[in-house]
Amino acid sequence: MLLTEVFAMYYDYVYTDKHLAGLEEIGSLLAASEKFPLPLKGRVIFLTYWNLILQAVYFTICLLNDFIGTNEVAPKRMPLIRKLKDYMLAAFAFPVALNVGVTFWTLMAIDRELVFPKALDAVFPGWLNHVMHTNIVIFMVIEICTSFRQYPSRKAGLTGLGIFMASYLGWLHVVRHFGGIWVYPVLDVLNLPQRILFFAVSLGFCVALYLLGEFFNNLIWTKELKQLRAATAGGAMSQPMVLDEASTKLDTINIV
Repeated sequence: MLLTEVFAMYYDYVYTDKHLAGLEEIGSLLAASEKFPLPLKGRVIFLTYWNLILQAVYFTICLLNDFIGTNEVAPKRMPLIRKLKDYMLAAFAFPVALNVGVTFWTLMAIDRELVFPKALDAVFPGWLNHVMHTNIVIFMVIEICTSFRQYPSRKAGLTGLGIFMASYLGWLHVVRHFGGIWVYPVLDVLNLPQRILFFAVSLGFCVALYLLGEFFNNLIWTKELKQLRAATAGGAMSQPMVLDEASTKLDTINIV
């Protein structure tokens, strides 16, 4: 998955970019990029690219965890890299990937000109479109089904997701202010109340996807989560016993 995401970004950045300048449909986006210089030739304006970078970072952390961390259900000491891996999937990787995939294909079904104009088919291969908007969903579902993790507290997880999505919504308005365009054509056809509703529904949808991921994780890994809770409870109970033993030894020394 890591190699797939990196290759997709590389191909789009190097090969697709050569043909984009001639497309009238995205001329305004390119012009806005010239007015307001952006990294990755302006691609950072899209949530799809934020998600690709996020997925690449997440699976890099997964790889590092395989070498220097642990995949045990209840390790005696949870490595920081494992805690980061668990949190990233819960708060970012799973809900953002599903949000990008489901939202993109839903808008494509309604009116593709609102999100991915037909003219792009000439320079944007179908396989690349599926890597960016379909594979991300498939691999996230596979990941949550095959790799155990402990979800963070709901407050911690939703706070991280909320900050991420609020940052992107703020970024949309920064691009609008300095570049003079909305990143997605669908925002051009909505008036202010409709845009507010659209953003509110998008944020609510992300929260629903977070809760969906938490539900499926608890459903799939019920046995392992019980094992983890038992180990945690056992560790907590052993601490008073150790303190009692130490206190008894001190009392014995005092008596002697």
